[in-house]
Amino acid sequence: MNEFIDQMNNTIRLSGAPRRIVSLVPSQTELLFHLGLGDRVVGITKFCIHPHEWFNNKSRVGGTKDVDFEKVKSLNPDLIIGNKEENEKQNIEELKSIAPVWMSDIFTLEDALEMILKIGLLVGSEEKSIEISSKIRTNFDCFEKLQSQLKNHPSVLYLIWRKPFLAAGKNTFIDDMLSRCGFENSITDNRYSEINFKSIKSPDFIFLSSEPYPFKENHISELQVIYPNAKILLVDGEMFSWYGSRLIEAPNYFENLLKL
Repeated sequence: MNEFIDQMNNTIRLSGAPRRIVSLVPSQTELLFHLGLGDRVVGITKFCIHPHEWFNNKSRVGGTKDVDFEKVKSLNPDLIIGNKEENEKQNIEELKSIAPVWMSDIFTLEDALEMILKIGLLVGSEEKSIEISSKIRTNFDCFEKLQSQLKNHPSVLYLIWRKPFLAAGKNTFIDDMLSRCGFENSITDNRYSEINFKSIKSPDFIFLSSEPYPFKENHISELQVIYPNAKILLVDGEMFSWYGSRLIEAPNYFENLLKL
């Protein structure tokens, strides 16, 4: 029996390499694909849209916060992989009666790299996980030079929802990505906050994320009325908030974004 410690310091025990895995987190589902697990992943959520072939062909077990327990049970998993922020605690506790549950807890790039290596070890794909994490590290190291191109760390308001408007604040993975781009988050509160525009000084930039709310071009003009001097951009939310293998692509995306 092998023991593994997750990012919430829980210990799970597996008798061997897991053969029937259910993933409850989109970015980690994509990571499992790039770790070469193929048919060993038997269940994903309706939000696990990458890779497309898995989204189209694998069994879906509900959403990240409304898991279909009977569906999960019917898949007879020997491992479930979740995340503290994305999944509901009550759901996770119930899922533990079905199979061992390994949980990630991610706030920074370093947390994400640790998760990638730990999951690689967990599923018996350690060599591939080292390769992925090394690529991410290299790409972000090369990206650091761009921070000096942003003068005085311009402020940014990163919106994730509308009606009500919600923004990503401190102590989030998004905030860590913004900081690595050289921005100063306009939101000083922790986690996610409902926005009172009257209390926020006009930021230099406003980023409208593609997820979880699908901001579009028409929302730019809506916010431009409130902040006429801000530069408002639609941004790919996956690049700012997915903490799996998609991070390989993130620095190049950030570089192109900063050229706008």
